[in-house]
This record gives sequence, structure tokens and C-alpha cells, in this order.
Amino acid sequence: MRVDFYQLSRDPAEAALPLIARNVMNVGERLLVVAADPQQRQRICQALWSLSSEAFLANGMAGEGDEERQPILLSDTVSPLNGAKFLAIADGQWREGETPFERTFFLFDGATVQHARDTWRMLRGRQGVEHFYWKQEGGRWVQAG
Repeated sequence: MRVDFYQLSRDPAEAALPLIARNVMNVGERLLVVAADPQQRQRICQALWSLSSEAFLANGMAGEGDEERQPILLSDTVSPLNGAKFLAIADGQWREGETPFERTFFLFDGATVQHARDTWRMLRGRQGVEHFYWKQEGGRWVQAG
């Protein structure tokens, strides 16, 4: 299992997630995006649909039906009804599903940085978990120590 910690400093999760989602789609995988706030999920949905004028990332909301057909499913729970092996946690609040995901993208900001640090320490003690830390530098994501 791999967990990528993304510290949001300049852009909100809605700006970072379309790029992550596009990369997940490019490797032929599905993504589950989790956030407790329905307004944040709606903003993420809009950002995915409007990634660029030539491209969009099809997605749907859990509870609206046809979840299993969605390449990107937005939800408030860690239930991969779309068969996703990749999870993006958009609101900085760590959650885990019953079955571990192959890869988790954990996005957090200044308000949730202490929780992210606690999560990092908790995961460091787990067998078989790789974790990486990314931060924004000059408009790009760079891996930090």
C-alpha cells in the first residue's frame, strides 16, 4: 500500500484533484474521492468536468445510481462502489476502508496539518505501507523529505 501526502498551500483540493485523477485514469485505474462536505464534493465534481476545454474527467456522486460505472466516484464514505483501487481523501481527514487501497492520495491544508502529521506517524509503524510527502513549490508538486 502506498500513501501520498499532499500538503495544499497555494491551491485547494479542487485544483489538485483533477491532475491526480487524470494520472489515475491514464494508468487505467478507477478513483474514489472522499470528502465529508457535500459542497466540496460538488466543487470537485465541477473541477473534474472542466479540467480543460478539450478534456474532462467523467465522474458521479455516490447515491445517484450507476456507481459501479463511474471511473471517478465522489462520496462521503470509503466505499469503493465503482471498484476503485485508488483513493483520494480531499478534506484532510484520514479514513480507511475495509480493504486497503493500492494507493491513497491524502490532501491536507494548514487547518489539518497536525492531523496529517499524526496520520504520518501512525502509518510509519505499519508493515507494508510506503508513504511519500509532496508539497507545492513554484506551482509544481515536488517530493519533500
